[in-house]
Amino acid sequence: MGNELVDFALVSVALLGIGIYGLAVKRNFIRMLFAVEIVINAANLNLVAFARFLPHSGGQTLALFSIAIAAAEVAVGLSLIIVAYRMYRNVDVAEFRSLRG
Repeated sequence: MGNELVDFALVSVALLGIGIYGLAVKRNFIRMLFAVEIVINAANLNLVAFARFLPHSGGQTLALFSIAIAAAEVAVGLSLIIVAYRMYRNVDVAEFRSLRG
């Protein structure tokens, strides 16, 4: 039973590492958005895994709220990408540092 929890935690740590790597290295806004989603999925995996092994922890409820918040975050992020692309014809984050109205 405890070994399964360790397996879930290891997968979650791997997802977290991939997400942080994506945030640190990639400069494309869409790739950074995907990296944030990977980090959120790592947190959701931890919540659901601990909810399985710790009854009445509320982990699955928190994971559902997290999924809903992640969906809203993607909608806002994609709308920002569309506006930035229309204005600058580029989605490189380094180009957005000098935004002027």
